[in-house]
Amino acid sequence: MLVKSFPTVIAMMGPTASGKTAAALEIARHIPSEIISVDSALVYRGMDIGTAKPSAEEQALVPHHLIDIIEPTEAYSAAKFREDALHLIHEVQGRGHLPLLVGGTMLYFRALTTGLDELPSADPIIRRRLEDEAAQDGWQALHNRLSKLDPTTAGRLKPTDAQRIQRALEIIELTGKPLSEQQSGPKKLELPFHLVPIALEPSDRLKLHERIALRFDLMMKDDLLIHEVEQLRARGDLHLGLPSMRCVGYRQTWQYLDGEFDRKTLREKSIAATRQLCKRQLTWLRAMPERRIVDCLAPDAAKQVLSIIRQYPLS
Repeated sequence: MLVKSFPTVIAMMGPTASGKTAAALEIARHIPSEIISVDSALVYRGMDIGTAKPSAEEQALVPHHLIDIIEPTEAYSAAKFREDALHLIHEVQGRGHLPLLVGGTMLYFRALTTGLDELPSADPIIRRRLEDEAAQDGWQALHNRLSKLDPTTAGRLKPTDAQRIQRALEIIELTGKPLSEQQSGPKKLELPFHLVPIALEPSDRLKLHERIALRFDLMMKDDLLIHEVEQLRARGDLHLGLPSMRCVGYRQTWQYLDGEFDRKTLREKSIAATRQLCKRQLTWLRAMPERRIVDCLAPDAAKQVLSIIRQYPLS
C-alpha cells in the first residue's frame, strides 16, 4: 500500500519578542527558504518601528511575503490570510524552497489549519456607528449590551476588547443571530502539505518580559516610535477605531500625543499591553499539543529549531 507523502512546511510560532525573525533568518542561511509572515501588524505600510518589522537589510537576505501589503486604512482578515498563505506556499514550493510561516498571530495559524466559519463581511456603516457609540458611552456599555444579546461571547471578552465586541455586535445586527450560535468550533482540514509547528516559548516568562521592555525602550530611542505615529496622524485619514491603530504601542502613543498621559505612563501602558499580548499568545500555544517547543531564551535556540526541521523531508 502506498503512503501518500506531503512536502514539509514549517510554522514557527511564538509570543512577541521571542526571536522568531532571528531564528527564521538563521534557518534561511542553511536551507533555501522563503518567509511568509503570520503577523496581523506587519501587513501595514508605514508601520515599521512599533511592529518590529524586519529591516530592509533583513528582508534582502531572504524573500519575505505578506509584509507591507495594505494601507493602515484597510482591513486584512484571517480568511484573506488563509487564501494568501495557501497560494504563497504553493508558489514557494514550486521554486524548490522551504516555506517558513513565521509570526505570532495565532488566529491566522488556526485559520490555516482549521478554516473559519462563514460570517458576513464587515459593514463600515455599522462599525462607524458602534465606534461613535463607544466614544460617547464607553466600550463597557457596549460590552453590557453584548452580555444581554450574546452572553456566551461576552463572557469570554474583556470590556476593553473593543475590536471583538464591535465585531460581535455587528454580526448580531447583520444576521439576527449571536456569534456564539454561528461558530461551529475548530475542525481539521486536510492540507496539501505536512505542517510542522515549532513554538519558541520562554522557560522564564520574567526574562521574556525584560526583553519586551528592552525592545520598547529601543523603539523609543531618539523618539523613533513617537515620530512614526506623528507621521501616521499627519495623514489625516487614520483614527483609533481602525484595526491598524489598535496595534499594541500605536494606540498608546496616539493617546500620549493626544495629551492623555505623560511619557512615563506611555512606557508603562505599552509594556503592559505587550505583556498581555504575550500572555494571550502563550495561551493559544498551550492549546496546540502537537507543537515542538524550543526555549526562546536558550542561546542556541535557532540551532535547535534547525535541528528539528532537518528531521523532516523537505521535498
